[in-house]
Amino acid sequence: MDIIDLHTHSTVSDGTCSPSWLAHLARENGIAAFALTDHDNIDGNKIAASEARDLGVEFIPGMELTTTIDGHKIHVVTLGFEAEHPSFVKLYKKIRANKESKMDELIDGIRARGVDITMEKVQEFTDAKVDRYAVMRYMVALHMTSGIQPLWDNYLDPVLAELGLGEIDPEEAFTAIHEAGGMTSLAHYHKKIGLKDMTDDEKRSTIRRLHEIGLDGMEQWYPSYREPEKAFAAEMIETLGLVATGGTDYHGFNRPNVSMGTGRNGNMRIPLSALDNVKKKITEYHNKMK
Repeated sequence: MDIIDLHTHSTVSDGTCSPSWLAHLARENGIAAFALTDHDNIDGNKIAASEARDLGVEFIPGMELTTTIDGHKIHVVTLGFEAEHPSFVKLYKKIRANKESKMDELIDGIRARGVDITMEKVQEFTDAKVDRYAVMRYMVALHMTSGIQPLWDNYLDPVLAELGLGEIDPEEAFTAIHEAGGMTSLAHYHKKIGLKDMTDDEKRSTIRRLHEIGLDGMEQWYPSYREPEKAFAAEMIETLGLVATGGTDYHGFNRPNVSMGTGRNGNMRIPLSALDNVKKKITEYHNKMK
């Protein structure tokens, strides 16, 4: 067990494995430590942590935060925060209110685009309040597309834009996460939910600004990075002194070509040593809480 995976998803958001099963999969795949980073949701963390503890696998609490900068939607992996800290509780309430608001209007807008969808049908895909990810899980079950992203591009995001539902401010979120003892890391900068359409100089400028308002790290390891993208991530990490993080972005059967811990056809192996700097940064923030 000499590898780690700090970016995974469960059935709480858009993955197909339960939080507890991820812990079993981590042990089966020889993963020493993993983080559950469901989208804007921490409901699976306690279950995953308990199962991981019983199996002898280290667990890092996490969440993948959705935010925006310069009109670009980005994902930021947050790690190590204390979920009960007042600053995180306040932020999380705002995040959940955002994700659960105007669901009737969202469903109506998607139905107007020709999808057989109702609130009652979506409700079957969640044990909690209906949110955007319950809508997405229902649409996945309809087998409308071969992947998840087209559902967001063609249905959810256009309707959300029409409804005026934006995302949480990054500086506000970073501050709250730091106060709660957690660190922040830019996820898959090269993707559409990222900085894909920017020039390299624009990416550098944006990542610098994110760093100035509280970005601590950046994914150095990701399954779909090509060599130029790996080199760019390494450059930014070194230039800004960012913490190198990474993960497979494992989604189970929703991304069948990606395996937890090892990526696409074994193209990833994040060394256990990479966890040391992540823990060091988290410890810095926890010490400031005292």
